[in-house]
Amino acid sequence: MVSGQTTIEVVDLSDPANPTLASTLDLTIFPGGGNIAGANSVAVSNGLVAVAVGAATVTDNGRVVFFNSSGVFQGQLEVGALPDMLTFTPDGATLLVANEAQSAGSDNEPGVLPNPPGSISVIRLDRANLNNSTIQTAGFTAFDGQEAALRAQGVRIFPGVSASVDFEPEYITVSEDGSRAFVTLQENNAIAVVDIATATVTEIQALGTQDHSLAGNGLDASDRDSGSNIQLQPVRGLYMPDAIASFSANGQTYYITANEGDGRGVSEARVSSLTLDPTAFPDATTLQADGNLGRLTVSSIDGDTDGDGDFDQLFAFGSRSFSIWDGAGNQVFDSGDDFEQILAANFPTLLDDGRSDNKGPEPEGVTVGVIGDRTYAFIGLERASGIMAYDVTNPAEARFIQFLPSGSRCQPRGPDLDSRRPEPQWPAPADRHP
Repeated sequence: MVSGQTTIEVVDLSDPANPTLASTLDLTIFPGGGNIAGANSVAVSNGLVAVAVGAATVTDNGRVVFFNSSGVFQGQLEVGALPDMLTFTPDGATLLVANEAQSAGSDNEPGVLPNPPGSISVIRLDRANLNNSTIQTAGFTAFDGQEAALRAQGVRIFPGVSASVDFEPEYITVSEDGSRAFVTLQENNAIAVVDIATATVTEIQALGTQDHSLAGNGLDASDRDSGSNIQLQPVRGLYMPDAIASFSANGQTYYITANEGDGRGVSEARVSSLTLDPTAFPDATTLQADGNLGRLTVSSIDGDTDGDGDFDQLFAFGSRSFSIWDGAGNQVFDSGDDFEQILAANFPTLLDDGRSDNKGPEPEGVTVGVIGDRTYAFIGLERASGIMAYDVTNPAEARFIQFLPSGSRCQPRGPDLDSRRPEPQWPAPADRHP
C-alpha cells in the first residue's frame, strides 16, 4: 500500500480480521531514490510489484520501480511527469501508467511553466529483464487544434492552453479483453479511450453534467445552514471522476466512475462572488446568501454562455455520485443524491456539513467485485469515511446494498491500518482469498 510517502508498506492479510504490517520498502535506497517525491500507486501481477514514483520536481519525468513478491528490487523505467496511477492488463503482459503531468504552479495553474504534456505510458514487459521492457507513449498531440470542437462537446480545456498540455490523465481501467483502456481526465471532465495494441488515444468522451435542479439530484450546498439540508438547486455538477473501474455485463463493457470533482485554484470561485445573469437567476440575492448557494465553490471559467461577463449557469466540481457508462461513453446509471440522502438518514455524524460548500462526501475510489453470480461496485467516500456498496449486475438498474463506515475519523500517521479516508479499494481475487 502507498501513502504518497517514500516507502511502500507490505500488509499481511492472511487473517483478514487482523491485518498486520509485514515490512516496509524504502524507495530512497534504490538508484535515483534521492530525487523522488513519493510513491503514488502500486499494482501487482503474477508476483511482480510495480510502483509509480514521482520526481522531487513535479514537472520532471517520474519512474516505475519494480520489486518481486519478496520485496527485492528488480529494476526501474522512466515514464512521463507525475505518474499518478498504474495498472496491469489482465494477462500481466503490459503495464499502463497515467502520467498526470501537472504544471509548476503551486495550485497547478495551466499558465505556469513548465507545464509538461499528460500521457499514458504503455509498457510491454520483459519479465526476464525489466530494464529492457519496451515503452510506448500515448499522448494527446493529435487533439491539438481541436480545442474549440472539444469544448463544444463538453470537454473542459483551460483557455489559452492546448489540449495536449491541459489533458491530465488521472486513473486507468482496462477492458476485460485487454484491448482498451479507459482513462479519467479529471480536470477536463472527460474520458480518454486508449487502443492498447497501438498505444494510441482513439477518442475523448465528454461526460456532461449532473442537473441538480432535477428530482433525485439534490445537494447540500452550504456549510452555514445548520446541518444537512439537501435541496434541488439551479446548479450543474461537473462529474470530473477520479477513480474508474470496468466490468462486463451481458457481453458488453461498462465502466464506473467515482465523481469526486477537482478544480484548479485559479478556476474556482464562491457563488457569492460572481455576477449572476438577472434573466437566468432573477432571485440572485436569495441564491447568493451564505445559507443557500453563496458559499458553494463553482467554476469561474464555465457558465458565461453568451460572453457578456456574467454567469448564465453555475457549474460545481463533482456530482457527489457514481455513474455507470457503456463503452461508447453513454451514461446508463447515476446514483444522484443517494450518498448524501443515505448518510443524512442513517449516518448523520459522517455527513460532514463543513464540506457541503465544496464537494460533499467526495466519492473518490471505486472497484468492482464478483460474488457468486452478482457484480458489486464499492465506492469510497473520502470525506464521509466509508464505502458504499451497490449491486451493478444490471448496469441500468444498480441497487444500493450497504454503507460500510470505516470506524475512526482520524487521518492515520505512520503504519496505521485503520485509515479513515478511503480512496481506491481492491477486493482480493477469489483465487487469492486466504
